[in-house]
Amino acid sequence: MLSISRVHPHLMLTRTLRVAALELRSIDLQSLKNNKEHHTQEMGLKRLIVRRGQAFTIVLSFNRSFQPQTDNITFMAETGPEPLELLGTRATFLLKSAQHGNVWRVSDFTIDLNSLQVSLFTPANAVIGPYMLKIQTSQGQGHNMSYLVGTFILLFNPWSAEDDVYLPSEVLLQEYIMMDYGFFYKGHERFITMWPWNYGQFEDDIIDICFEILNKSLYFLKNPSKDCSQRNDVVYVCRVVSAMINSNDDSGVLQGNWGEDYSRGVSPLEWNGSVAILRQWSTQGGQPVKYGQCWVFASVMCTVMRCLGVPTRVVSNFRSAHNVDGNLTIDTYYDQNAEMLPTQRRDKIWNFHVWNECWMVRKDLPPGYNGWQVLDPTPQQTSSGLFCCGPASVKAIREGEVHLAYDTPFVYAEVNADEVIWLFGDGQAQEILAHNTSSIGKEISTKMVGSNQRQIITSSYKYPEGSPEERSVFMKASRKMLGQRRASSPFLDLLGSGGMQYQPAQLQLHLARTPQWGQDLLLTLHAWRVPDRAHPRGPIQLMLHFCAQALLHRGGIREPLWRQVVQLKLDFGQEIQLPLLLPYNNYRNKLTDEKLIRVSGIAKVEETGRSMLILKDISLEPPQLSIEVSERAEVGKALSVHITLTNTQTEPLSNCTMVLEGSGLIDGQISKDLGTLVVGHTIKIHLDLYPIKAGLRLLQVFISSNEVKEIKGYKDIFVAAARAS
Repeated sequence: MLSISRVHPHLMLTRTLRVAALELRSIDLQSLKNNKEHHTQEMGLKRLIVRRGQAFTIVLSFNRSFQPQTDNITFMAETGPEPLELLGTRATFLLKSAQHGNVWRVSDFTIDLNSLQVSLFTPANAVIGPYMLKIQTSQGQGHNMSYLVGTFILLFNPWSAEDDVYLPSEVLLQEYIMMDYGFFYKGHERFITMWPWNYGQFEDDIIDICFEILNKSLYFLKNPSKDCSQRNDVVYVCRVVSAMINSNDDSGVLQGNWGEDYSRGVSPLEWNGSVAILRQWSTQGGQPVKYGQCWVFASVMCTVMRCLGVPTRVVSNFRSAHNVDGNLTIDTYYDQNAEMLPTQRRDKIWNFHVWNECWMVRKDLPPGYNGWQVLDPTPQQTSSGLFCCGPASVKAIREGEVHLAYDTPFVYAEVNADEVIWLFGDGQAQEILAHNTSSIGKEISTKMVGSNQRQIITSSYKYPEGSPEERSVFMKASRKMLGQRRASSPFLDLLGSGGMQYQPAQLQLHLARTPQWGQDLLLTLHAWRVPDRAHPRGPIQLMLHFCAQALLHRGGIREPLWRQVVQLKLDFGQEIQLPLLLPYNNYRNKLTDEKLIRVSGIAKVEETGRSMLILKDISLEPPQLSIEVSERAEVGKALSVHITLTNTQTEPLSNCTMVLEGSGLIDGQISKDLGTLVVGHTIKIHLDLYPIKAGLRLLQVFISSNEVKEIKGYKDIFVAAARAS
């Protein structure tokens, strides 16, 4: 017998109208699509990495269709250890009809059956960092359901006109954000060497290490919530990174070493890129990596800033002043035997110095100082209590506006200080040998956009040397930096007393042949008599003392390695050329890795008792290696590489090691021991690489030996995408 139960008509109506709660079943963050649209696909496609000021799309799938009239969805985005809306580290916004403005919002949504496609917009001044994205669903006044949608990383956006790092040129963006290798320039103003560097900002774990760096800063450790809340400000982030690349105050990335003992770490000359340094720092729990010098600090900072989304380049300044006391004068001393004297003063002229420029708007400065800003992570002096430098507006430096933040006086002096060279004797400075107003800040260089060539950008930092504009700016900056000190300067007193008199002869040193490591150095002294007030036409007697010393990167010197004394008589109008020989055995074990020699000469005029200075810096070139590759490179296919090195030195190269590196070509590094390369012999190395990423790549080869530390070569390689099978 069939039993039929009756249901009250009112109860049946209620049951029909009740709709199931909206439950989240699956999530698609659409990392592949979003990362490509946000120019982060090089960082990987497995997780969501987006840029602020630009919408990204996600798809939410529910147990039923979303009903706009009755269903409510609230989004929550959180970053930092204690997210708060007041601090800008937490944002809450509703899913409703399209909203507008520079705020966290849903910019659009589309309903497709049980799926909801949502476009989320992040403000162009949002805090950067790793975020958690959550939703909360409800119906009317009913029960709330909360879900973790996923995580994403938010970066600066130089493609967005609303972002403070906006750079309105796709060509420049490809160079200063997307290019994962580059070059810096080192050596000497007359012997500039181009060195390749693998930035590797898109390698798998580098973005995580960048935020790890921020989270180990003293600012974060002191007040994590406040520090995270300030990560919307590119000026703040740059200063934190500048302090964290060195380890003078904190658990920074690199420990500096300007000595010559690198036995407890790696010589700064042996690094090829940033990736190995950053990974080592992270793996060792934030222990500083040994060792760095200026080009290593700046190149690693370039990696971090490009990774975070700030257009960044590496800049080299030749004859860079380190003017600690801020008097815009660097003093150098020689004795009567032409020996450059060591000094305990920190003021020095570095052969070269490398820093960064980052592109940004400076809302903290008066109008007109946006654009490139100097940031220098090399620990030289403190700024607001920490070893960091910048951002200092390049425009402010050029105009002498040294009162503008940050650290503009120090950077201004690096490119504009005067050099005063003194003759020192009997415990005091006796005579000014030279006062050079244009010898500091030479050949300021960076990599040219879209090319491996060097671009000289000196004119961005200062007006032409000796021009009325340059002297006017110098005087303006001097008044601001020196104040009353300038009125009572012993140097100016001596300068005004006629210490710099016209000299009765011209003296120059020339190299008679190209200098090569392992060979005697042949120089020529060129001397000729010119008229002067004291002895307009008569002959003069010169006593010349010559001295050669190894020149260190930061302006210091070693003990003399060669001396010579010459006596000359010069009649009016007479020219003399005198050969000078500096034997290889004199400098063989006396030079630093830089392989720079300064030959100095002091010529005393017997008739007047006054002295003249002659200087000649010599750079010794290491052997050259060659790299050849097979014609076509393709992702995943063997690429044949041939490396050749001939020992052109006069001694064997012992304990040779080779390191290969190149983002997109090699995962990490390839190392190989080569043993000893005897004199005149050639070593040929063949190996196969399997490229990982398509596009233009740079293969670096670095060979080091006990005798010569820096034999480098590089090769541009275009890698084609893998062919469809």
